[in-house]
Amino acid sequence: MKANDMSTNLAGKVILITGATEGIGKAAATAFASRDASLTVVGRDKAKTERTVAELKASTGNPNIEPLLCDLSRLADVRRAAEAFAARHDRLDVLVNNAGATFRTPTIGPDGYELTFALNHLAYFQLTTALLDLIRSTPGARVVSTSSAMQARGKLDLKTTPTATNVSGPTAYGTSKLANILFTKELQRRLAGSSAIANCFHPGTVRTQFGGFGSDQGMLINLVYALAKPFSKTPEQGADTLVWLATAPEAASLKGEYVSNRRPVTPSKQAQDPKLAADLWTLSERLCAEAEARSK
Repeated sequence: MKANDMSTNLAGKVILITGATEGIGKAAATAFASRDASLTVVGRDKAKTERTVAELKASTGNPNIEPLLCDLSRLADVRRAAEAFAARHDRLDVLVNNAGATFRTPTIGPDGYELTFALNHLAYFQLTTALLDLIRSTPGARVVSTSSAMQARGKLDLKTTPTATNVSGPTAYGTSKLANILFTKELQRRLAGSSAIANCFHPGTVRTQFGGFGSDQGMLINLVYALAKPFSKTPEQGADTLVWLATAPEAASLKGEYVSNRRPVTPSKQAQDPKLAADLWTLSERLCAEAEARSK
């Protein structure tokens, strides 16, 4: 993080972040906590999440950090977590959708959807829409979602993508990151009339343990990661644009953008399709509702 970004105090600001137990999410959480934000860390593993909260409190001296357990692969649990958060807070200044995974072989998750799409898109959608009233009512609220330059490799088909397992792991991941951009653009359109803004970003190639629930990515992908590691960003460098979008006054002018290194960049042609963005929103609403109904 750049030094001048650490000067703005965030006391009184309420921030909810997923994927903060490691990598760029933990780096961003540290930056938020060190500036006195009230922080909620969403995690799947109870011990790991509580350990992260304890580490953040110790390293930043900020006592206003709490864990929120949630299995993001189960959309009913995402709604439960959102409702639990809303019951404890009357505002949400920043929502960071950062948790994600990539798998060597796409597979069907517990809700009946391909797991990459479920974790990397539907969980973002469910958490954000479940908290939308809180976001709209908080002055200057921001939603920041982690996308990727891999979006250029994605190909979204609304009929087949949600359950497709006949594609490669990188293609499934790229498609989910493409969905993040479309979701962000449609979310910004739907936030019209409020002061809330939504953006997504590409963190760059980051030196983390990123992968699919610890899954092996395959020999070729593992080799690419190993060769790129010496040239990769640190988690703090990867989190720079995230923290900037979430907190910087000058970032408030960006609305519905895909950002890299603090600058808007043009995503793939499919990611710029407003009708596809609206149709993905409608489909996501239905998929989430059907998953919740099946869980009862």
